[in-house]
Amino acid sequence: MLAEGHLAGFGQLPDLVARHAGEAGMADARIYLTDLREQILREVTGRGLDAAEGGQVFEVEGTLPGRAFAANRPQQGAAGERGRWWVPVLDGTERLGVLRADLSEGTGVEQLETVASLVGMLVVSKSTSSDAAARLVRTERMNVAAELQWNLMPPRAFANRDVVISAAMEPAYEVGGDAFDYAVAGDQVHVAVFDAMGHNSHAGLTANLAVAACRNHRRQGTDLVTTGERVEQVLVDHFGHKSYATAILADLNAVTGLLSWINRGHHPPVLIRGGRWTAALPCPPAHPLGTELGLTATLCREQLEPGDRVLLYTDGITEARDARGREFGLSQFTDFIIRHHADGLPVPETLRRLMRAVLDHHGDRLDDDATVVCLEWHGPSRNTELRPVGRAGPDAGGPDVNGHHRA
Repeated sequence: MLAEGHLAGFGQLPDLVARHAGEAGMADARIYLTDLREQILREVTGRGLDAAEGGQVFEVEGTLPGRAFAANRPQQGAAGERGRWWVPVLDGTERLGVLRADLSEGTGVEQLETVASLVGMLVVSKSTSSDAAARLVRTERMNVAAELQWNLMPPRAFANRDVVISAAMEPAYEVGGDAFDYAVAGDQVHVAVFDAMGHNSHAGLTANLAVAACRNHRRQGTDLVTTGERVEQVLVDHFGHKSYATAILADLNAVTGLLSWINRGHHPPVLIRGGRWTAALPCPPAHPLGTELGLTATLCREQLEPGDRVLLYTDGITEARDARGREFGLSQFTDFIIRHHADGLPVPETLRRLMRAVLDHHGDRLDDDATVVCLEWHGPSRNTELRPVGRAGPDAGGPDVNGHHRA
């Protein structure tokens, strides 16, 4: 399958996967990918420009394939379909969708999970060159600013033995000036969030330029304070003083748990400790990037404890208002994260539900961009390994692909 995949396009994946999976005892294999908002699962048929013509569609809420996607765990078919299984399809730890197949006698679900891992690799490698793939995961028209942002952002989920990073961004099809970024190199973890002035393509250009400049200087080994100054200079060189962005730029030492960050006119990060205690992380803010007001950024530090979660967010989360003008608010935001963490949900699923709650609060239409990035540090784990999805017991070490940590 991998060998043939080198010369296959996105539209040929359904037939390629079904044929080779069938030969291995996994009949009628079908690929279902989630939409951008992770609300539906749409079958990839390879027919037509949308690559979904004539295929099945399942809601994530209230369906068996949706449960496999949301819980990130294999699900067996109901009575009469006990040989049918639905397993998650992942890009690293980012959820792409699910793979369905009917297993013959003697074929285990572990084999189907292996096929699903290969399918994830193929889907990602073929999607970047396929407009059909882009159309398949959209349920609405996307504006130019959002097209810019989604092509810039890294995957919305990442996990290794030390950290879990997950992000969400709305309005998915009209996002303007919000952006997030992260990167891992050795023991250093970088996380950032940006909120550019406005809600249009100009704001999108500002956010894109800020992220690109940040990456450029970070990759040259520049420290956080200097990186902020150079990002600002790039914005001023391109826009004068007509555009600016607030930002949090942060680094985490994955071995020691030391978090360092600067605040460029942004809301302070929020720390969740012990699954219930929350506090803002204060740091004297410098001026927003691009305003050149002459305030020197302060490098602030916080020693994290194992299991700590750090939330970076933009004001679209907390300032979303209901019909009576009541804000969603910081307290409701953090309580939502804590409550769903207590329910044992994967971090990406918690953020998916959070965005649904924010949209519902604001009548399904946001006036401003809303972005949240969650960084969780597991603590020292140098002698642990990643556990395979859905197979290890509770005493397995390290985080799994759901972002859960097993001590």
